[in-house]
Amino acid sequence: MEGMRDRKVAKIQSAYVEQTEHNQQQRKKKQQGLVRRLVLFAVVATVLSVLTVSTLLSQSAAIEKKEEKKQTAESELNTLQKEQELLEEEIIKLNDDEYIAKIARRDYFLSDEGEVIFNLPNTKEDND
Repeated sequence: MEGMRDRKVAKIQSAYVEQTEHNQQQRKKKQQGLVRRLVLFAVVATVLSVLTVSTLLSQSAAIEKKEEKKQTAESELNTLQKEQELLEEEIIKLNDDEYIAKIARRDYFLSDEGEVIFNLPNTKEDND
């Protein structure tokens, strides 16, 4: 058996053998072309996927920042609207002469005739 392995086999030179070898080479080239196209497609698909994911992540981060800004602006708007309501109530009260007299007595120690004003010191309980 060893003798058979050492011998080289001569190729048959016929049109059929040449055509079969040519067909095998063509098939091998087509297969290599297919593999190259598939690898190229996979690389392009991977790059596009990475770009899409990175874009989505950056946009979601931007959306979160804008939502935080929106919530801060809404809370500020609520406080300003409450303040505006209080100021409008104050305007209505300032049109009342009795309210103005009450404020003048409290803040500027003005009194009516025959009234005596006592100024008591503030204690911690009053401040709370």
